[in-house]
Amino acid sequence: MADIYAFLTDHNISFQRFDHPPVYTVEDVHRLTPHLPGAKTKNLFLKENKGKRHFLVVTPDHRRVDFKTFPQAMECGKLSFGSPDRLMRYLGVEPGSVSLLAIVSDSEKAVEVIIDAHLWESADFQFHPLVNTSTLILSKKNIERFLIATGHFAKILNIPCLK
Repeated sequence: MADIYAFLTDHNISFQRFDHPPVYTVEDVHRLTPHLPGAKTKNLFLKENKGKRHFLVVTPDHRRVDFKTFPQAMECGKLSFGSPDRLMRYLGVEPGSVSLLAIVSDSEKAVEVIIDAHLWESADFQFHPLVNTSTLILSKKNIERFLIATGHFAKILNIPCLK
């Protein structure tokens, strides 16, 4: 696992850190963490069923992705969640710790980053620092800096969600 704090510091990416009990779901976050600034995020590690394309999808925590229409928007085949083994191989994290910050471990640039357009309107964001016992608050400017530093491009997309 990468040392995310060293990476952020080395690249002049500022953040605020808040420690809390382990959280595994959006419901846990609302129940176990204090009210924090910034948009709460839901981070999904998905793979195209053929397993050739991988996606890290970042949405507002309250939205539910419509998996029937999302593949059309992505111009890909049917999508499913990546297995814990695949998650560890590509992003270096365990289930419950998926975060945009995990792309720091994707040196092969094998994971496509998709950020929901509604979420991208926010000024600040909440992400786990590769473990689910802390939350970092980063500004949009620092997320952009992070993406550049990792060599990733984020596609901003109106992700189809269920009502």
